[in-house]
Amino acid sequence: MIKKVLVIDDVKSELQLISFYLEQAGYVVTTAENGVEALQKIQVDRPDAIVTDLVMPELTGLELCRRLKKDPTTAHIPVIACTTKDRKMDRSWAKKQGVTSYIVKPCTAEQLAAAVRYATL
Repeated sequence: MIKKVLVIDDVKSELQLISFYLEQAGYVVTTAENGVEALQKIQVDRPDAIVTDLVMPELTGLELCRRLKKDPTTAHIPVIACTTKDRKMDRSWAKKQGVTSYIVKPCTAEQLAAAVRYATL
């Protein structure tokens, strides 16, 4: 079964690159440029996983994750943070907010595909 992944990033080049990596790995990808748009798309078409930047306008990746984890209809969706934030404190805080996996940009196609594959087992 082909898995659906929602990719969220406010930087178009990052959004396109991450989407390309996942499409090449065989995933069906939809995109959003911020957390508000992502919430709307999640309500319409539930993805099997979400890959999100953490630092975005309107609604951060962590706030998005908190909202998803509080809602019983979306709490099961794995959230993979893909961000430039590389401090141990950032990783720890993200895990406490419900992030399933944490990848630091720039990442390879293999790292990204492995994180999504592991999260959706």
